[in-house]
Amino acid sequence: MKLQIRNVSKEYRIGRDRRFTALREVSLDFQGGELISILGESGSGKSTLMNLLGGLDRDYQGEIRLNGQDIHKYSEKELDHYRRNRIGFIFQSFNLIPHLSVLDNVTIAMTLSGASQEEREERAREILEEVGLGDQLRKKPSQLSGGQKQRVAIARALINDPDIILADEPTGSLDTETSAQILEILRKIPAMGKLVIMVTHSQQVAALSSRIIRISDGRIVEDRKVTEPLGTSELVQGGSGKKNKTLSFLAATRLALKNMAEKPGRNILVSLGASIGITSVILMLSIGSGVKEYMTSTMNQYVNPLVVEVNMKAEEGGGSEPANPGSLMMAEKKPFEEADLEKLAAIPKVSLLEKAWSSTSFTDFKITAGEEEYPFQNLASLSANITSENVAAGSLPGEGEILVAASLFPEDPESHLGEEITLTWRLEGKEKTGTYRISGLFGEISSTGMENFHYVYMNYQDLEDLAGSSLAANTIYLSAASEEDVPGIKEAVADLGYEGSMEEKLLAMFTEMLDVMTYILTAIAAISLVVSAIMILVVLYISVVERTREIGVLKAIGARRKDIRSIFLGESFLIGLSSGLVGVISAVLLGQLINSFTQRLYDTDLVLFTLSAILFGLGVSITISILAGISPAARAARLDPVESLRRE
Repeated sequence: MKLQIRNVSKEYRIGRDRRFTALREVSLDFQGGELISILGESGSGKSTLMNLLGGLDRDYQGEIRLNGQDIHKYSEKELDHYRRNRIGFIFQSFNLIPHLSVLDNVTIAMTLSGASQEEREERAREILEEVGLGDQLRKKPSQLSGGQKQRVAIARALINDPDIILADEPTGSLDTETSAQILEILRKIPAMGKLVIMVTHSQQVAALSSRIIRISDGRIVEDRKVTEPLGTSELVQGGSGKKNKTLSFLAATRLALKNMAEKPGRNILVSLGASIGITSVILMLSIGSGVKEYMTSTMNQYVNPLVVEVNMKAEEGGGSEPANPGSLMMAEKKPFEEADLEKLAAIPKVSLLEKAWSSTSFTDFKITAGEEEYPFQNLASLSANITSENVAAGSLPGEGEILVAASLFPEDPESHLGEEITLTWRLEGKEKTGTYRISGLFGEISSTGMENFHYVYMNYQDLEDLAGSSLAANTIYLSAASEEDVPGIKEAVADLGYEGSMEEKLLAMFTEMLDVMTYILTAIAAISLVVSAIMILVVLYISVVERTREIGVLKAIGARRKDIRSIFLGESFLIGLSSGLVGVISAVLLGQLINSFTQRLYDTDLVLFTLSAILFGLGVSITISILAGISPAARAARLDPVESLRRE
């Protein structure tokens, strides 16, 4: 392994017009097996040279060649690979990540390389044993002495088996005895064929080197060989053959989780704050679903789920004036012709076609029971749409009998079962009357008297006898063999140009209105999500500032911009996930509380949770959190490694 420096110069801009030259036409040759000390006063250019050799700074003139390849021409991706697999850094201030254990600090370089956990831990344990820390794996850096911290730093530098070790004042923060121990470890590294370059002020440290280089004012003033190289220049194992694997999203998320565990209180509060908006959104969607389900189930209580009601489509403009002045509609329901019946009978999956008749009016219908009169609004023939399950009390009507809405009678409706009544129908200005027996009550039995729309059902023949003439069917009921066939029949009916029941149209109208209201309320609730996003954005920006030095360390050991972004976006993802989960749990608990009240008051669950609403809430939480994390993550990825490492 050969490292060559040719005519390297480096300038720093000071102000607008001034420049400071840190290196001046430096040329040097290094080879594997050497232990080199670079001596010089502060500001002489030692650290600048180390930064250039380590690939941390590429703004220079000249060439730095590793085995003939000019690293100045490397792409950003190639330079990251160079730092990760060719270079190992040992810092004077150790630069260990405080919230990671000894084992994690050492394995992090292999984590960035995409190595498996088993491979990382096996390699780290082996190296930590070699530096005398095999029993300190789970300790945090704050629990170690200075010498132990530097041993961890050495182990981290060696973990990816690099060709070159760059040590910046490796004993500068240590006492004499500990310094000797660290130097003894460093002297063993060149024997493996690696190049070790140390920046130092200490003559004692330099005396143990195989070569001493002095630098002053950016120039090499002395290059003296002390002994022969301590090892061969041929590497038994080198970084050149390593695959350029990448940091996986799962590994980045694990690192993010460990970072977040450093400040649990702050992250818990952020998650709780962000969860408020998610709770509101899920509750609004679930309340909308609950109300729609209640409306649908209420309507289905009064109809046969196997039967599809068909009506002729009303003409544009409402048609002519109604035959009955009190009619609810602008025109009477149009009757079906034989051709219509043939079309409907030909629809697939229809097992039975039944003709029916009905009329709606607020003035034309009444029942007289004893001395009391009870007006009702809808008179219809009995059909398969009404089954015994719809009868609250009594039975379906036979000949000369009627089925009456229980809500027609304000008090004690069951007392009217079997009662003989007179039914009056004002038809074309004339009153038609008949005497019938009430066989059953339709719908819920209630004594409130609050319902104001009442139905009466009777047999088709009894209706014709009451009218005094035949009645043309103005409603058709199509029966299906199973509920699975009903949607297809309804679709075919619509395609043929016919309409469904008035109840279905009203339900569709109310459902549409309810959807609009649900979306409006959800949008209002979602305003709090904007506040959550701003809060997450601020917290992550603070995290970038707090961890600037850590980011510099990660870049020094080969982390790409993409890796840094992935770690911070992993934190955003975890905040969003935790916020979403807290929001879901909170919404469910509040929903159960609301349902406990609505069950007592209305015997129904107002809040209906659906999987789609829960997944939507989780998805929104994660998406907003990640979007809020993009800018801080990008800022962290753009940080200059040299400047980051200088940050205290």
